Amino acid sequence: METVHFTTDICSTLKEVLHARNYSKLVVLTDVNTQQHCLPLIQEVLPSDAVLITAPAGEQFKTLETCATIWTQLTESVLDRQALMLNLGGGVIGDMGGFCASVYKRGIPFITIPTTLLSQVDASVGGKLGIDFMGLKNHLGVFQLPETVLIDPKFLETLPQRELRSGYAEVLKHGLIRDLAFFRSLPSNHWEKQDWARVIRHSVDIKKAVVEVDPKEAGVRKILNFGHSIGHAVESFYLNSQEPLLHGEAIALGMITEGFLSFQKIGLSFEELNELSTKMLTIFGKVNLDPKDLDAIIDLCAQDKKNERTTQLFTLLPSLGDCNYNIPVTREEIKQAMHYYQQLPQA
Repeated sequence: METVHFTTDICSTLKEVLHARNYSKLVVLTDVNTQQHCLPLIQEVLPSDAVLITAPAGEQFKTLETCATIWTQLTESVLDRQALMLNLGGGVIGDMGGFCASVYKRGIPFITIPTTLLSQVDASVGGKLGIDFMGLKNHLGVFQLPETVLIDPKFLETLPQRELRSGYAEVLKHGLIRDLAFFRSLPSNHWEKQDWARVIRHSVDIKKAVVEVDPKEAGVRKILNFGHSIGHAVESFYLNSQEPLLHGEAIALGMITEGFLSFQKIGLSFEELNELSTKMLTIFGKVNLDPKDLDAIIDLCAQDKKNERTTQLFTLLPSLGDCNYNIPVTREEIKQAMHYYQQLPQA
């Protein structure tokens, strides 16, 4: 398992981490947003000869084409296998930067500094790296752990509120699958005014405990995918539309629809389904799904990485705070879950 450092002084912590490592050159990967807002927060402790690579921002650029430009710049900088990569950004930079580092010359070490709530509680922990391909989320990827992860809540101050809310979906999910008291303690109103250091640490602890038991997602780690079978399909469908959804917005929809499947198939009570649905709608509002798009979204569910042969396997909740995985779900059942979501009132 990777080492996770929680800090409130990112410069001092990063300085210690870099000083302890023997590397030939440091390469820093940012996107255009983190170059402007986050790089200045650590610039003073970076070596003067560090190589800076800046990628475009957004999930739509998490592609082989962007990777090719990163690998080209690594090659043109004549970086050897003792180079160290520092990925400074959200989930896209963490996923794509780690993937590029893992492939370049069969792998160079990398450090992750997640700068969004989403990446701090989810994407930076567990060693799943990947890029999107043919419109499918994280379709190409590897398992590879970073040397270390440095988490400082001060980076959250650089985020628009919509981005912060997107990460909150994964915090809520961690409570739903493993810690009901934690889920119920998370506010629906004024949710942005929280002790984020405490919330992040507890959320990371939940994910780490699962990943340590099953690092390659052979079994129990699949519970971390609650909300993601339908959520990823919705996110992928709207990715190149005029109004793409953020990851957490799609996952909130996924948790409601997969909550309905949990009610239909494995015993989640209607009261608990209503509690889950109400909380998600209060925080995230409702996505206006066009009925003519449902079949295409359901088609994308067939590409989910948890599926086996022609069977679609879901992660579902027998009760809030508990989770089962490898539950077969039919196309018609997914459609019923989408219809349940569509008829819900706006919170």
